[in-house]
Amino acid sequence: MADAAPAAKPPSPAAAWAVAAVATLGMSVSYVDRQTLAAIAPSVTRALAIDNTQYGWLLSAFSMAYLVGAPVAGVVVDRLGARRGFAAAVVVWSLIAGAHAFAFSFASLFALRVLLGMAEAPSFPAAVQAIRRALPGARRPLAFGLLFTGSSLGAIVAAKLAVGLDAAYGYRAAFAGTALIGTLWIPLWLVVTRGFGAPSAAVAAPSAPGASPDDTPEPPDDAPKPSVDDAPEPRASWAAVVTSPPVLRAIVAIVGSAPLLMFVLNWTAKYLVDAWQLPREDVGTFLVAPPLLFDLGAIGFGALASARRDPGPAGPTQSALLFFAMLLAASLAFVPLTASPAAAIALFAVSACGGGGLYVLVTNDMLSRVPVERTSAAGGMTAAAQSLAHVIAAPLVGWTIDRTHGHDLALVALGLVVVPTTLAFIAWPGVRRAEASS
Repeated sequence: MADAAPAAKPPSPAAAWAVAAVATLGMSVSYVDRQTLAAIAPSVTRALAIDNTQYGWLLSAFSMAYLVGAPVAGVVVDRLGARRGFAAAVVVWSLIAGAHAFAFSFASLFALRVLLGMAEAPSFPAAVQAIRRALPGARRPLAFGLLFTGSSLGAIVAAKLAVGLDAAYGYRAAFAGTALIGTLWIPLWLVVTRGFGAPSAAVAAPSAPGASPDDTPEPPDDAPKPSVDDAPEPRASWAAVVTSPPVLRAIVAIVGSAPLLMFVLNWTAKYLVDAWQLPREDVGTFLVAPPLLFDLGAIGFGALASARRDPGPAGPTQSALLFFAMLLAASLAFVPLTASPAAAIALFAVSACGGGGLYVLVTNDMLSRVPVERTSAAGGMTAAAQSLAHVIAAPLVGWTIDRTHGHDLALVALGLVVVPTTLAFIAWPGVRRAEASS
């Protein structure tokens, strides 16, 4: 249990948003380290004689470890506090990411991916805990939108930095160079979260799992916020939270959209080289578009969801936002109809935009319905669901590409599966009624 933070004057909105911004950068660090392999996959797979099926298993290795580690990490972070838990995780995973430079075979790289997935498991649970404790409910959708840009920002940095290092010095230098970024983030995180307010009973009070969003009243804007390093004693049953309707339907929606985003962020480089025969030095520019549009989708849909909660004219309903995001995500199914790599990547980007919107809307809805002291545990469950989808989809996609000698079937399937899962989320019984009154 973290030491209790001393009473302090209420933090300013700028200080609260600084926590959200640096938490987002922490997610960027995690994605730089996990996405470096995807960015330089053509070089790594060629050097180590790894085929598409094995590459799919490498992606799955990370996800399998994350699947097991995320729920456990969520419970630990709820007790330990986001400040210390996040910082310790970055130290460990940066060392493991750097060790990728010494991989000499598929087996050694597989083992390192497992270790990296376990070490990165606390990142998302810690980040969502910090944001929920720092900001009032009306601002959280936008803050979660900002948080999800961390993944695409990390993918962009990995695409440019890792590809550049690979081209200049080889793939081993790319792994070593990108792993150093975490050392720059740790002191920044410790500074912005230092002494961040005092525990607040109003914020920490538990609400019933499944209640309408933010059923528990928010404290005034000038009320002290709880420290991101000071989790209260859990009072709600962990089992009741993770099996509640808000968490279960979020898991369904995440499982449907995660494979699509997995492909867009992890297979684009191989897709461009294998399907369009682009030189590997030209791939880096194309890799920027999908994560950039993911950012725009996450922030845009988060801003629209936040606008619904502010006084004034009502904006689009959550169901309408979800439906529109679903249509954008499903556009990946039309990639086989494109006639150029630029057109294909444009649809990748549109699909990523919709996927970003779905992630933000689903995450905000779920976290607004669970007790605050179980925030990291609930976030860990959806992170585990995402990993489960990756574990199943990544090798299956690789197997499909190898067997069909093309990407078309995989693209159509990944684009279409998001439709029924999103519709199930919208129509989930026992929860939608609560939305109408929120």
